[in-house]
Amino acid sequence: MTAGRPPRPTDRRAGNTDLVTDPGKSPAPRSRRGCPIREYFPAFLDAFANHKDFLDSADARAILAAAPAPAGAARLTKARIAAALRRGGRKRGVDNLAIKLHAALRLPHLRQPQRVEQAMGTAALALLAALDTACANVDQLGEACAEAFAQHPDYDIITSFPRLGDLTGARVLAELGDDRNRFADARAVKAYAGSVPVTRASGRSVSITHRRIKNDRLDATGFVWAFIATTHAEPAKAHYQRRRDQGDRHAAALRGREGACGPRH
Repeated sequence: MTAGRPPRPTDRRAGNTDLVTDPGKSPAPRSRRGCPIREYFPAFLDAFANHKDFLDSADARAILAAAPAPAGAARLTKARIAAALRRGGRKRGVDNLAIKLHAALRLPHLRQPQRVEQAMGTAALALLAALDTACANVDQLGEACAEAFAQHPDYDIITSFPRLGDLTGARVLAELGDDRNRFADARAVKAYAGSVPVTRASGRSVSITHRRIKNDRLDATGFVWAFIATTHAEPAKAHYQRRRDQGDRHAAALRGREGACGPRH
């Protein structure tokens, strides 16, 4: 079954055309939007839609390397899927995940002509090689960052905050610095991070709005930190739920939790 798209002159010419990728139109398969895999392999995207890290995960990259086209993926056995997952580094739950992927990769979807799928699969493998290199570099940089952060005198203080890990802690240190006299008080730090609102009063009217002028990198780190805390620590989860019960949206409740976790000394 062919997807509903403009017809091409022949399968052979279409395959040759798809092998010539445009760097401006063919980003590495790291997201759903603009992903070239969406055009010919929706079963793969659906199989990993709820997977941690999506296409960045080692599991997804291992399966795509084993079968870059729908036809080959549909022929994968559970044993081959499990072997690919183990090559990707998975050690737990291999057989259960292999069963789920085996079923997901066989679900019916709209298909491209065979030559088009083969050509786009070859192009996907080229993008996968770049993605593998990028993921390896990210892991290497993360390890180097954590190692350097652990040698800093303030390491124990920063990581003493609930659920503030090595990478998020290193980002907090990088953005705030280690000068104790840089900020007047804790509220100044929170304002710099964007975790406290802006209050404006004029006559009898008072407006409280989200702070937009802030350190965006520190704000993003605080958001991730608060999210991790609310999913792994009961006090943080209770604080988040209390803010939601009071009518706060998800982001506002997390900012409230970020403020509660913020520095007090």
